[in-house]
Amino acid sequence: MFRQGLRTLLGSEPDIEVAGEAANASEAVTLAASLKPDVVLMDIGMSGMSSFEATRLIRKDRPDTRVVFLSMYDDEEYLAECVELGANGYILKDSPADQLVTAIREVHRGGSCLSPRLLSRLVDDFRTQGHDSVRQPRFATLTKREKEILKLLAEGKSVKEIACDFELSVKTVEAHKFNLMRKLDIHNKAQLVQYAIQKKIIRLSSPVLN
Repeated sequence: MFRQGLRTLLGSEPDIEVAGEAANASEAVTLAASLKPDVVLMDIGMSGMSSFEATRLIRKDRPDTRVVFLSMYDDEEYLAECVELGANGYILKDSPADQLVTAIREVHRGGSCLSPRLLSRLVDDFRTQGHDSVRQPRFATLTKREKEILKLLAEGKSVKEIACDFELSVKTVEAHKFNLMRKLDIHNKAQLVQYAIQKKIIRLSSPVLN
């Protein structure tokens, strides 16, 4: 129903053509490869494959494709991840419809677009922190939740078990996992466990394997 509403909204604009729609992130990657769209409107909460990973694959295959994230998360961490992946826009789902349409047009022209609420917060943070902020070590860039999930993953818990523990959806935990592994430049479970031991996040006597 949500996708149908978007299709109706965008399809009514004379200069916008909806080339296709995907039910999940994996399908979005496949369709983007075949349809070669100018702009991809990516829901940050897509099921299955992480939307972040899907965006990385789309951008890798077709760098000219512009990506606008549509999100319910008014969160600077998510915004930072999207920007680092090469996304060109980040629009909140509760934004007025005309903001989304304007964002798509702006991104198509080669620009970038953020929801005004997030942009205002970033400006405020910049003013507060000043120009001389020192880049934090990688572990320090993790959010509290990412650090918690890192510890549990290293202790051998599955994504499903962690989602149950925190009363989160599996896809949300997957997104956190992707974020923390990217930030730490970790690519597999063995590296994650090794890192957790080195940083004394877990003890050697802790269960680290399934």
